[in-house]
Amino acid sequence: MTDFFQNISNFINSADFQQNLLIAKIVAYILILLFIVAILYFLRVSSYMRFRFWQDMVEILTFRFYAVKKIEKQWQGLVKKLELPSEAEWKLAVIEAESILDETFQRMGFSGESFGERLKQVKPEQLKNLEDVWEAHKIRNNIVHDPDYRLSLDQAKKVLEIYEKALRDLGVF
Repeated sequence: MTDFFQNISNFINSADFQQNLLIAKIVAYILILLFIVAILYFLRVSSYMRFRFWQDMVEILTFRFYAVKKIEKQWQGLVKKLELPSEAEWKLAVIEAESILDETFQRMGFSGESFGERLKQVKPEQLKNLEDVWEAHKIRNNIVHDPDYRLSLDQAKKVLEIYEKALRDLGVF
Protein backbone atom coordinates (compact mmCIF):
# COMPACT_ATOMS: atom_id res chain seq x y z
CA MET A 1 0.00 0.00 0.00
CA THR A 2 2.85 2.35 0.78
CA ASP A 3 4.34 1.55 -2.62
CA PHE A 4 1.12 2.68 -4.23
CA PHE A 5 1.20 6.06 -2.45
CA GLN A 6 4.91 6.35 -3.08
CA ASN A 7 4.34 5.80 -6.82
CA ILE A 8 1.60 8.43 -6.88
CA SER A 9 3.82 10.88 -5.01
CA ASN A 10 6.73 10.21 -7.39
CA PHE A 11 4.45 10.66 -10.40
CA ILE A 12 3.06 13.97 -9.10
CA ASN A 13 6.53 15.28 -8.28
CA SER A 14 8.07 14.14 -11.56
CA ALA A 15 9.39 16.79 -13.95
CA ASP A 16 7.23 15.54 -16.84
CA PHE A 17 4.01 15.81 -14.86
CA GLN A 18 4.95 19.23 -13.48
CA GLN A 19 5.70 20.48 -17.00
CA ASN A 20 2.36 19.17 -18.31
CA LEU A 21 0.60 20.65 -15.29
CA LEU A 22 2.18 24.05 -15.99
CA ILE A 23 0.97 23.92 -19.59
CA ALA A 24 -2.53 22.95 -18.40
CA LYS A 25 -2.54 25.86 -15.92
CA ILE A 26 -1.49 28.34 -18.62
CA VAL A 27 -4.20 27.05 -20.98
CA ALA A 28 -6.78 27.26 -18.17
CA TYR A 29 -5.78 30.86 -17.34
CA ILE A 30 -6.02 31.84 -21.00
CA LEU A 31 -9.47 30.22 -21.28
CA ILE A 32 -10.65 31.94 -18.11
CA LEU A 33 -9.43 35.28 -19.42
CA LEU A 34 -11.17 34.69 -22.77
CA PHE A 35 -14.42 33.78 -21.02
CA ILE A 36 -14.25 36.91 -18.86
CA VAL A 37 -13.65 39.08 -21.93
CA ALA A 38 -16.52 37.34 -23.76
CA ILE A 39 -18.89 37.85 -20.81
CA LEU A 40 -18.00 41.54 -20.57
CA TYR A 41 -18.40 41.95 -24.33
CA PHE A 42 -21.82 40.31 -24.42
CA LEU A 43 -23.02 42.26 -21.40
CA ARG A 44 -21.95 45.48 -23.11
CA VAL A 45 -23.56 44.56 -26.44
CA SER A 46 -26.78 43.19 -24.97
CA SER A 47 -29.54 45.34 -23.58
CA TYR A 48 -29.48 43.48 -20.26
CA MET A 49 -26.92 45.77 -18.63
CA ARG A 50 -28.62 48.84 -20.01
CA PHE A 51 -31.96 47.89 -18.51
CA ARG A 52 -30.75 46.27 -15.30
CA PHE A 53 -27.81 48.41 -14.34
CA TRP A 54 -27.18 51.44 -16.50
CA GLN A 55 -30.67 52.95 -16.24
CA ASP A 56 -30.64 52.65 -12.47
CA MET A 57 -27.16 54.13 -12.29
CA VAL A 58 -28.16 57.12 -14.42
CA GLU A 59 -31.27 57.67 -12.29
CA ILE A 60 -29.24 57.56 -9.08
CA LEU A 61 -26.54 59.92 -10.31
CA THR A 62 -28.83 62.47 -12.00
CA PHE A 63 -31.83 62.19 -9.66
CA ARG A 64 -34.03 61.96 -12.77
CA PHE A 65 -35.72 59.15 -14.65
CA TYR A 66 -33.55 57.56 -17.34
CA ALA A 67 -36.18 58.04 -20.03
CA VAL A 68 -36.80 61.75 -19.36
CA LYS A 69 -35.73 62.86 -22.85
CA LYS A 70 -37.92 60.21 -24.46
CA ILE A 71 -40.89 61.13 -22.28
CA GLU A 72 -40.43 64.86 -22.95
CA LYS A 73 -40.35 64.17 -26.69
CA GLN A 74 -43.50 62.03 -26.43
CA TRP A 75 -45.17 64.76 -24.41
CA GLN A 76 -44.37 67.40 -27.03
CA GLY A 77 -46.02 65.14 -29.61
CA LEU A 78 -49.13 64.92 -27.42
CA VAL A 79 -49.31 68.69 -27.07
CA LYS A 80 -49.04 69.04 -30.85
CA LYS A 81 -52.00 66.68 -31.25
CA LEU A 82 -54.11 69.22 -29.38
CA GLU A 83 -53.31 71.78 -32.09
CA LEU A 84 -54.98 69.59 -34.70
CA PRO A 85 -58.69 70.15 -35.43
CA SER A 86 -59.52 66.49 -34.83
CA GLU A 87 -61.37 65.19 -31.80
CA ALA A 88 -59.91 61.74 -32.48
CA GLU A 89 -56.39 63.18 -32.10
CA TRP A 90 -57.38 64.86 -28.83
CA LYS A 91 -58.73 61.56 -27.53
CA LEU A 92 -55.57 59.78 -28.57
CA ALA A 93 -53.48 62.44 -26.79
CA VAL A 94 -55.42 61.87 -23.55
CA ILE A 95 -55.02 58.08 -23.80
CA GLU A 96 -51.29 58.36 -24.51
CA ALA A 97 -50.79 60.86 -21.68
CA GLU A 98 -52.29 58.43 -19.18
CA SER A 99 -50.13 55.69 -20.65
CA ILE A 100 -47.00 57.75 -19.93
CA LEU A 101 -48.13 58.31 -16.34
CA ASP A 102 -48.93 54.61 -16.02
CA GLU A 103 -45.45 53.63 -17.23
CA THR A 104 -44.02 56.02 -14.64
CA PHE A 105 -46.05 54.38 -11.88
CA GLN A 106 -44.82 50.96 -13.00
CA ARG A 107 -41.18 52.15 -12.96
CA MET A 108 -41.75 53.49 -9.47
CA GLY A 109 -42.79 50.02 -8.35
CA PHE A 110 -46.56 50.36 -8.11
CA SER A 111 -48.15 47.03 -8.95
CA GLY A 112 -51.53 46.12 -10.29
CA GLU A 113 -53.36 44.93 -13.36
CA SER A 114 -54.47 48.38 -14.50
CA PHE A 115 -53.74 52.07 -14.13
CA GLY A 116 -56.64 52.36 -11.69
CA GLU A 117 -55.20 49.69 -9.40
CA ARG A 118 -51.80 51.38 -9.44
CA LEU A 119 -53.39 54.78 -8.83
CA LYS A 120 -55.15 53.42 -5.73
CA GLN A 121 -51.71 52.74 -4.22
CA VAL A 122 -50.54 56.34 -4.66
CA LYS A 123 -50.78 58.44 -1.52
CA PRO A 124 -51.80 62.12 -1.54
CA GLU A 125 -48.35 62.99 -0.17
CA GLN A 126 -46.79 61.47 -3.28
CA LEU A 127 -49.10 63.17 -5.75
CA LYS A 128 -50.58 66.55 -4.85
CA ASN A 129 -53.28 66.46 -7.52
CA LEU A 130 -54.38 62.88 -6.89
CA GLU A 131 -58.09 63.73 -7.04
CA ASP A 132 -57.60 65.55 -10.34
CA VAL A 133 -55.77 62.53 -11.73
CA TRP A 134 -58.75 60.36 -10.76
CA GLU A 135 -61.07 62.74 -12.62
CA ALA A 136 -58.79 62.69 -15.67
CA HIS A 137 -58.73 58.90 -15.48
CA LYS A 138 -62.54 58.85 -15.54
CA ILE A 139 -62.51 61.00 -18.68
CA ARG A 140 -59.97 58.67 -20.25
CA ASN A 141 -62.15 55.67 -19.39
CA ASN A 142 -65.15 57.38 -20.98
CA ILE A 143 -63.09 57.92 -24.13
CA VAL A 144 -62.02 54.29 -24.27
CA HIS A 145 -65.30 52.61 -23.31
CA ASP A 146 -67.88 54.95 -24.85
CA PRO A 147 -67.43 55.48 -28.60
CA ASP A 148 -70.05 58.26 -28.54
CA TYR A 149 -68.24 60.23 -25.83
CA ARG A 150 -67.62 63.82 -26.96
CA LEU A 151 -64.35 65.39 -25.86
CA SER A 152 -63.89 69.12 -26.16
CA LEU A 153 -60.55 70.75 -26.76
CA ASP A 154 -60.76 72.45 -23.37
CA GLN A 155 -61.33 69.10 -21.64
CA ALA A 156 -58.40 67.55 -23.48
CA LYS A 157 -56.13 70.45 -22.52
CA LYS A 158 -57.27 70.22 -18.89
CA VAL A 159 -56.61 66.47 -18.76
CA LEU A 160 -53.14 66.91 -20.25
CA GLU A 161 -52.40 69.69 -17.75
CA ILE A 162 -53.45 67.38 -14.90
CA TYR A 163 -51.22 64.56 -16.13
CA GLU A 164 -48.34 66.97 -16.76
CA LYS A 165 -48.60 68.32 -13.22
CA ALA A 166 -48.63 64.75 -11.89
CA LEU A 167 -45.52 63.90 -13.89
CA ARG A 168 -43.82 67.07 -12.62
CA ASP A 169 -44.75 66.21 -9.02
CA LEU A 170 -43.23 62.76 -9.54
CA GLY A 171 -40.02 64.34 -10.85
CA VAL A 172 -40.29 63.08 -14.40
CA PHE A 173 -40.09 66.56 -15.97
